[in-house]
Amino acid sequence: MDIEKREEQPYAAIKATVTPETIGKIADRFEEVMRWLADRELPILGAPFVRYLRVTDTEFEVEAAIPTIAEVPASGDVFCSTLPAGRYAVETHEGHPDGLAGVTERLLGRDLPFDREGDRWGARLETFFTDPAVQPDPHRWTTEVAIRLTD
Repeated sequence: MDIEKREEQPYAAIKATVTPETIGKIADRFEEVMRWLADRELPILGAPFVRYLRVTDTEFEVEAAIPTIAEVPASGDVFCSTLPAGRYAVETHEGHPDGLAGVTERLLGRDLPFDREGDRWGARLETFFTDPAVQPDPHRWTTEVAIRLTD
């Protein structure tokens, strides 16, 4: 685990409420966000990520997001927002996405001041560095879990 200082990062995203069984469906919307950015000639500045806004035992409020250069007016299901600057606890996971829950639990098990209020999170992210079209074997994917700390 590392602690990283990060700057604000604008992004375009689509929001959804999913369950543990349907969480994979949000990843299907990354392509829609990428098309939206391309239609506006806005560059993609990094890997796609899922931002967890609210987490309970039965559902997650999440965003499928792509980093870009600035917030721009929204249209349709796509909107723009900004990840907050600050310190983030970060751990990289090599392997199947099923292992991400364990990575997150290890991070949350540390005595750190996480940016959260109840089930709401300031910035809790899973960033996907592997393109499944290039590497179809999910056991060879690289994903980063990052959770913002309070200042």
